[in-house]
Amino acid sequence: MSFKENLERWKDRKINYLRFGILFVVYIIYLCFGAMVFSLVESPFEEDMRNDIYNARNLFKADATCISDAELEEFIVKIVRATNRGISAVRNVTSSNPNWSFGQSMFFAGTVITTIGYGRVTPLSEAGKGFCILYAIIGIPLTLIMFTAIVERLMIPTAWFLQFMFRKLGHLYKVFHIQLLHLSIIIILVIVFFYLIPAAIYVTIEPNWNYLDAFYYCFISLTTVGLGDYIPGDSPDQPLRPLYKVATTFYLFIGLMMMMLILAVLYEIPELNIGFHFYLKSDTDEDERMRLQASAASGQKYSKQIDDEPAPVSEYQGIPSFPRPQATYQSTDGALQQSQ
Repeated sequence: MSFKENLERWKDRKINYLRFGILFVVYIIYLCFGAMVFSLVESPFEEDMRNDIYNARNLFKADATCISDAELEEFIVKIVRATNRGISAVRNVTSSNPNWSFGQSMFFAGTVITTIGYGRVTPLSEAGKGFCILYAIIGIPLTLIMFTAIVERLMIPTAWFLQFMFRKLGHLYKVFHIQLLHLSIIIILVIVFFYLIPAAIYVTIEPNWNYLDAFYYCFISLTTVGLGDYIPGDSPDQPLRPLYKVATTFYLFIGLMMMMLILAVLYEIPELNIGFHFYLKSDTDEDERMRLQASAASGQKYSKQIDDEPAPVSEYQGIPSFPRPQATYQSTDGALQQSQ
């Protein structure tokens, strides 16, 4: 390797580290921006709630003179601690559906191994906490393997649909535009069937939720944020609560797989893989990138998108041995070239 090539590679790596530094600064700015917005938006509501609780406590103390301030404080602490552990104190602490029924336990197990982790109901015993640790150590990797295997199979009909779009639209649009349309259709379907429709169902089932609350729950859950402020089936009057919890668990599992499917389709579009500009790349990656850039700059035009019998490609980086569409291009000199 010549000195000039080494110098060029050193410059590329220097630019890569510069890009990473800019990304890091932008990320910190975005983090601070979020903190500032949440603080400005939520602080007034928190202050109003503090005042309401303060006034309600003073009214209660004025009416119940037989209870000292220390006794009231101790009672409130017990109520708050129980509420944080998922035990409601309303209706004289009576509930026909305990938190650790089989349905509720399955819901909890699902939120653990999918890393959603709402935190409303948590293990109370030392044995339960220890088992939760071991269960998560095995369950989280197992869930990732299971979801990846299922998404791999879902990518097969997804690629068939992409090939169909290539055949119908290949003579009109570029490869990137067809892939972008394909991704957009999948995203729209996922939003409709795993966000909009489930949110409407939750609104009809949950008595205290509006549509924004239900959509917020779907989004927070399927992105594995899992704040735990909205959880289906926590109402004391919820009929068939164990069955409702099991159904919600299956919805979360299927929804998470659909989110992984979107990411898998997204990673198949090189133009949208923005992270490539910030990752550390080997010399082979740099050579491949330079080759692709030179090919794109040579003025190639798209003439036919799919061959009659596309051959499988064994070097598919997302899912091994997955058949990718075979694209046929026509360069400016009229020669046909194939790109995998």
